[in-house]
Amino acid sequence: MSDNPSLESVRLRIDELDVQIQNLIAQRAACALQVAELKGREANTVYYRPEREAQVLRRVMARNCGDLEPKAMARIFREIMAACLAIEQPLAVAFLGPEGTYTQEAARKHFGQASRMIPVTSVEDVFHEVESERVHYGVVAVENSTEGSVTLTLDMFLDSSLKICGEVALRVRHCLLSRRDALNEIKVVYGHQQALAQCKNWLNAHLHGAEQIAVRSNAEAARIATETLGAAAIAGERAAEIYQHNILATGIEDNANNITRFLVLSAAFPSSSGVDKTSLLVTTGNQPGTLHKVLTPFVNHQVSMTSIESRPSRRGTWDYVFFIDIEGHIEEAHVAAAVQELEETSVMVKLLGSYPKSVL
Repeated sequence: MSDNPSLESVRLRIDELDVQIQNLIAQRAACALQVAELKGREANTVYYRPEREAQVLRRVMARNCGDLEPKAMARIFREIMAACLAIEQPLAVAFLGPEGTYTQEAARKHFGQASRMIPVTSVEDVFHEVESERVHYGVVAVENSTEGSVTLTLDMFLDSSLKICGEVALRVRHCLLSRRDALNEIKVVYGHQQALAQCKNWLNAHLHGAEQIAVRSNAEAARIATETLGAAAIAGERAAEIYQHNILATGIEDNANNITRFLVLSAAFPSSSGVDKTSLLVTTGNQPGTLHKVLTPFVNHQVSMTSIESRPSRRGTWDYVFFIDIEGHIEEAHVAAAVQELEETSVMVKLLGSYPKSVL
């Protein structure tokens, strides 16, 4: 190509590259079929490998050298990988519905568009769908950078046998949706409890007199707002499309860096990807120095703790459990040693999962 190419010559080059890209994707899909055939000969075949996917995406980002952002390139590969995996085994993923929730957006971000998304009516139902093996995986919110932990999700782990096999970090951008055309027409605002809290200052400034009603999801808020005169909902742009709302305002969250972390649930957790996190549930009983006993093993074995949250155990008055996230995989010697020491000083240590750190 010359130093000053014409528009037509550039378009011709793009067409040539598109053919090459399409042929290479077809070859990758053929390899996926071969993988499916080889795995089909094994007992208890696992088609989706979170650690393998995380490794591939990290390599994509590391070798990226073009004009696209590394994460943009990784998202393209995520969709290619998802489409190829669907040839091996289409994945069914449960999420808190209805259609258009942030949980669905997080599930799409993690599993790609080729997966079959199954909306359910509660966080409890997400756990139950995975436990009953009606779906392969589930996605639930666990914490928000503004409002903290989602306590219902944490409490579900007390009795569930499910494991964490992945995490998703989603930048949440709230919109005010309505069938009405102006803010002065809004008399009531529906939203998830956390969404209402995340937009508290904006609502007080712009809709001070409007009633605020918490519902089980933001998409449900958008649905209800279609049926209520003078109503608005806090939800995302996808919900506006699904429920045919006007977007009266965007970016109404009080914290511009509003991130929600989601967990991916399955029957088992993956092997080490090389850059992992481990989640634990620890009970120590009501005794002096409890927190010190929990922290000491991690200090002794130089394991970095990324978060700790206490919750009532529901098994005794003033009896608490700790939910802990640490860096590393349970297969790593120093992590295993720290957990073993913790088990020696605690009433119970439950491994909730070791899984790849969020890539995108």
